[in-house]
Amino acid sequence: MPSSVIRSFDYDEAAHRLDIRFVSGRVYSYLDVPERVVEAMRRATSKGGFFNRRIRDRYRFVRR
Repeated sequence: MPSSVIRSFDYDEAAHRLDIRFVSGRVYSYLDVPERVVEAMRRATSKGGFFNRRIRDRYRFVRR
């Protein structure tokens, strides 16, 4: 998963929580993210671009 912004991400289906680890080392949990959005992110060529367009500023989050 090459990305200049996102190191890795993981999805908890039961909690609908998307955990994203950025290359900066910061980890954020995005809440109430539908599985279809995560599946689209998995297929996206640019994970960072997808994150900026479809996740950032659209879902509540907590910094971990």
